[in-house]
Amino acid sequence: MTTTKWMARLSAVCLLSVLLTSCLKSKNDYYSPPAAYVLFAQASPDQQPLDLYFNNNRVNSLPLMYGNGLDYFRAFAGIRVVTLNTHTGMSKVLSDSITLKTDSAYSLFLVNKATNPQLLLLSDSLSKPAAGKASIRFVNVSPDAPAVDLAIKDSAAFVSNKGFKSYTRFLPIQGGKSYTFEVRQHGTSTVLATITDVTLNSGLVYTLWFHGLATTSINDDKLKAELMTNAYYY
Repeated sequence: MTTTKWMARLSAVCLLSVLLTSCLKSKNDYYSPPAAYVLFAQASPDQQPLDLYFNNNRVNSLPLMYGNGLDYFRAFAGIRVVTLNTHTGMSKVLSDSITLKTDSAYSLFLVNKATNPQLLLLSDSLSKPAAGKASIRFVNVSPDAPAVDLAIKDSAAFVSNKGFKSYTRFLPIQGGKSYTFEVRQHGTSTVLATITDVTLNSGLVYTLWFHGLATTSINDDKLKAELMTNAYYY
């Protein structure tokens, strides 16, 4: 079974009326500044280890490697300048601005090859799945693969014709079941990546992300599909 090396989760409590629970103390009063939650995924396969900055504040403590990322972290709302530097040498890889809304959750992907790095910001509508259901979203961040479909093994595709930087909304799926997912070249039975025998639990919200390179001799950079958990309700 293929899974991510990290898992991003927001509890149901955080997703209700108290999305952001951390506060800044000022004398005897508490002040919670307008903020959002941001998940970061390093999906650029040929990048060096990186450091992530929001404005001038470094977010990570350990270098960010390809295929890894950061759980949801708190970020001030408004316009934020996102900068990625190499972990050694502090060379700038990318700098761009994003806009965050208060009490909202986002997934931020670093995508494309090292020669043309880009950011992909997705709004995470983490609604509670219906009883007995889970939710799953598909994101394609492979820069050189053909357009793809997503299917459950031995079934027709339920996501069709998604190219680079394309994604779906969170879709309902039966919870408490084990699935084998196939990422297929669009309109064919050719399987480009597989996740085998993964159980989707009821009340959880997932992202299945397809990344890597179709043309590479480096095993770690080849096409793969992985599953991350965005949120859980209990």
